[in-house]
Amino acid sequence: MTAQPENARYSAALYMRLSKDDEGAGESASITAQRKMLRAFAKKNHFPVYDEYVDDGISGTTFERPDFKRMLQDIEEKKINMVITKDLSRLGRDYILAGKYTEIYFPSKKVRYIAINDGYDSDSPYTDIVPFKNVINEMYARDTSKKIRSAFITLMQEGAFVGAFAPYGYKRDPQDKHRLIVDEGSAKIVQEIFRCAANGMLPVQIARLLNDRN
Repeated sequence: MTAQPENARYSAALYMRLSKDDEGAGESASITAQRKMLRAFAKKNHFPVYDEYVDDGISGTTFERPDFKRMLQDIEEKKINMVITKDLSRLGRDYILAGKYTEIYFPSKKVRYIAINDGYDSDSPYTDIVPFKNVINEMYARDTSKKIRSAFITLMQEGAFVGAFAPYGYKRDPQDKHRLIVDEGSAKIVQEIFRCAANGMLPVQIARLLNDRN
């Protein structure tokens, strides 16, 4: 690394991201662990930190992330001229878009980018491996997505409930989140809806009847 006086000219963004794709990595991938690593790296190399940007629970396959977009805005306003991440996958797992930022956007804005664990520094001439790592990161995300879908399909074939919310008239079994049980309170309304429909009432008429009763 360069000497302290030259590094002082930088204004660094510490960017952290975590999603369900990273659960297998354990504590080392946590936001807390990332923050400690990035702060220690910046301090050791005398990089002044402008701000920290955190997208927690957002997949790296999308770049529509609130704090990532806030960081880009600060770059546009020339508040930042350096971005530091734990590794290349924190930036993103879509190799085309990740490459756009590392190969085109950051250089065009004169932003130095460092991915600590991958040994990547855009100021170094040895960055040819980056496109391949971006491809591997996207392949990892796709493989994880397939495994998650496969697990859901297996659960559904076994008759398990995998939805985010129980349908009206039911609730999750406190003993088994993949099993639905009748919600006695709303079940009466559901039964009334079916009786009304069986007697020839239209959906709009049933809705009006229920709305009138709040």
